[in-house]
Order: sequence, then structure tokens, then C-alpha cells
Amino acid sequence: MKNRKRALILAGTAAALAATLIAAAPAPAAPAPAAPAAAKLASVHGGGTILFPYSAKDDIRFTVDAESTPWTRPFPAPGGEKGLPTDARGRVTISHHYTETGFTATAEAEVDCLVTGGKTATLTAVVTTSNVGWDGKRIGISVQDGRRGEPDRVGFSWGVANVDVKPDGTVAEGTVGTCMAPAPFTEVTKGGYQVTPAPLSPQPKP
Repeated sequence: MKNRKRALILAGTAAALAATLIAAAPAPAAPAPAAPAAAKLASVHGGGTILFPYSAKDDIRFTVDAESTPWTRPFPAPGGEKGLPTDARGRVTISHHYTETGFTATAEAEVDCLVTGGKTATLTAVVTTSNVGWDGKRIGISVQDGRRGEPDRVGFSWGVANVDVKPDGTVAEGTVGTCMAPAPFTEVTKGGYQVTPAPLSPQPKP
């Protein structure tokens, strides 16, 4: 009887000790929160030959490599201290071979602005080198990434748009502001472009 009573006491003591140890053990660590996904950025990449109806015999090519870099180009005007959500970087190369004369006009430009809407992008770039006197000029280009068998398309500010008619009736070429370009009015006949759309980046916190 004494042995049985001692066994019961030992068993009860062991159970109490186990319960105490379990209660004192640290709770399992909660899973670490997932890292926030990187913000999606807009881009345009590719190159192609276009059919421009007013120079149908000429060989006109555009190469575009542009990526969005929001809020990276501050400017001194009020509200421009942080730059713009459409700030961008990259390069545009243009080649226009005139069949009748054999002359090839070329220009390279640095991208400064990019904005997308669906599979259409509008960008501007400042010419750094050219053989037609365009150095320092900002140009506007639009690109449409064709879908469901539709051709890609390109528009450019000096083609059929951007004419400034003054009050006296005189006409001059208008200036091109950042991200300003006409609709993509020409078809790409060779090559193509990939437009990666993205919403405008949120304004950075103070």
C-alpha cells in the first residue's frame, strides 16, 4: 500500500513538473511578415522600321530603351524639388535614310520623361548628338505595343504635329514639354517594341 501511494505521489509530481515546463516554454515564433513587393516601373524597349506615308520610300528607324525613375530629376521651380513621377532615363536613336538623295539623318537623345497607359507609352528625350543640327532639342515619341495581331505603332513630335500658329498668322515649330508627344500615327513594318505599363509612382514622403 505504501509503495502504491508513493508511486501515485511521484506520478503526480512528474505531471505537475511537466505542466510547469510546458507553460514556461516560449511560444512558437510568429512567421516573419513578407517583404513588400518592389514597385513596378514602366519601361519601353525595342526597335523598328516605320512606314511614314509622306516619306513612303525612305527607311526610317527608331530604337528606344527607356525606364522610369520616378522623383529623380529635381528642378528649382516651386513644387519641383523632388522631381516628377514621370522622370525616366534611357536612350533613343533615330535614323532616316532619304532614298532620293542617299543622305541619312541620325540623332541620339537621352530620355528624360516616360508615362504609360495600357500598352501605349509617351516619352521625351533631349538630343545629344545629331548630323542635322538638333543638338539640345527635346523630342517627343509615342509607342504602342500592338496586341492580338495588330502592328506596333510610333508617333513623333516633328512629323505631322507640334505647329505653333501665332496671332499674326505666322507658323513656327512649337517647343516640346516633358512627356509630350502625338498619338502613335505610323505603323511599324519591321521589328517591334515591348511596353511595360505601370501606374504613376506615389509622391515620396517629406
